[in-house]
Amino acid sequence: MIRRSTPTKDAVLNVLTDSKKAMSQEAIMKKVSVNMDRATVYRVLNRFCEDGILHRIVAEDGKQYFAVCIKCEEKKLAEHHFHFRCTNCETIECLPIEVQFSLENGYSVKSVNCILTGICKDCT
Repeated sequence: MIRRSTPTKDAVLNVLTDSKKAMSQEAIMKKVSVNMDRATVYRVLNRFCEDGILHRIVAEDGKQYFAVCIKCEEKKLAEHHFHFRCTNCETIECLPIEVQFSLENGYSVKSVNCILTGICKDCT
């Protein structure tokens, strides 16, 4: 489905495209130049996820982070890959480690969320 472009969508996508790491909704709102409310940002983020532009990473504390899928394609990351969340600087990044699993017949996987938590190489 082709969706129309709006200043809000463009601003959110620009912030995420410029970021080297996944970002929370709060972090995105701090960086956008367009005035918008939380509900609008979440709606835009959810649509981008539905359209395959972003992927959602849910940390162990339930907080959601978003990353541009193009970066994963550039790094040749598998569709289902691990993420790392630094407890010191609070950043989340995609890791080039493919999630591998096997299930009994009859199961169909739609999404995978694998996150490792610790101290990143920049904070060590």
